[in-house]
Amino acid sequence: MTDTKDYQETFWEHLDDLRSVLIRIIIIAAVFSLAAFFFKEWLFSIIFAPKSSSFVSYKFLGGENFNISLMNTELTGQFMMHLKVSLVTGIIASSPYIIYELFRFVSPALYDNEKRYSSRIVLSAYIMFILGAVVNYFLIFPLTLRFLGTYEVSNEVKNMLTLDSYMDTLLMMTLVFGVVFEIPVVSWLLGRFGLMKSRWMRKYRRHAIVVILIMAAVITPTSDVFTLTIVFLPIWILYEISVLVVKRTEN
Repeated sequence: MTDTKDYQETFWEHLDDLRSVLIRIIIIAAVFSLAAFFFKEWLFSIIFAPKSSSFVSYKFLGGENFNISLMNTELTGQFMMHLKVSLVTGIIASSPYIIYELFRFVSPALYDNEKRYSSRIVLSAYIMFILGAVVNYFLIFPLTLRFLGTYEVSNEVKNMLTLDSYMDTLLMMTLVFGVVFEIPVVSWLLGRFGLMKSRWMRKYRRHAIVVILIMAAVITPTSDVFTLTIVFLPIWILYEISVLVVKRTEN
């Protein structure tokens, strides 16, 4: 086992190292959060862009013009949401540094080959999560928002979407698709441990397609076949990529 130190650190020395790492992470995240707080107009213009038909994705997908209005129901609601969004943005912006610091802390306990595999897994998982978040922002969330935000059971009932509802849905769907896009990484790990075989995935491909269709229907509860297909395709492509990834682990 490789070690960058000439002696074995005690538990308290490791704890002190961890404390230093956490302090640096908190400082960097706080700096990015503070910067995000002062760029309020720019930040929220990006967050609220999908609620209008002028959003770039709608121009390619087509559809009627619309604009969803948001309302705030609490006295401190908008200010607290500003703080919350700034904090989340700061953590996201500083996430590469956070991952670097945490990996540097645990890497001395790993063998050289474990370091190589771990670094690849962490980097791949991070890239796939960000890719999932981007796909959700530009494709999945806008389609879901347009359908649910403009859907009416009657002309007598008007939608009054709250700020909290909008933000919670955006955050939830971003996390969901970030996790969904980890399928190839998880498949690779399962393939490395022999817990998944590419022939199994090919054999049960039809079953997987049915499950993916159900997932797409739940995510976008609309009768529009085009919208359902747009949501289905990225997940299905991830599954097919996973088959190839698992097959490579068998070679």
